[in-house]
Amino acid sequence: MPDNPILICYDGSEEADRAIEVAAALFASHRAIVLDVGAVLTQTESIAALSPMVPGQAFEDENLDDALRTARAGAQRAEEAGFAAEARAGVAAPTWESIVEAANDVDAAVIVLGSRGLRGVRELVEGSVSHTVAEHAQRPVLIVPHATASQQAPTS
Repeated sequence: MPDNPILICYDGSEEADRAIEVAAALFASHRAIVLDVGAVLTQTESIAALSPMVPGQAFEDENLDDALRTARAGAQRAEEAGFAAEARAGVAAPTWESIVEAANDVDAAVIVLGSRGLRGVRELVEGSVSHTVAEHAQRPVLIVPHATASQQAPTS
């Protein structure tokens, strides 16, 4: 599997940046595909889309553009970490299905995701993309844990 790329899920968060750093330390010999999956419609857009004056497709296109910008920023970070990286984007609900589909499409050696560190009721309510991907992917999944205060870089 050394020729297979790794799929790094990237949303621009600190957790996603940390996932890139950890992936670079573990999988430096692989090329990376950096994926951001945006929402088809945000909650606000869902309400606006009900208006006959606003086409829902316009929101989906805008969200895809935003996801591609985020994926490109993630690919840049991955290149700075030492990967040969490619940006990919999509819009989907639920997010986990799009991640698993992308991993299957590229035959990813591993899927890398950062964890937001949600616990208890908050995780139940908001859901955990990383845990759902791990449940459904037919390949290895690396979930990089949320950094603790001792692991975070000092601020200047």
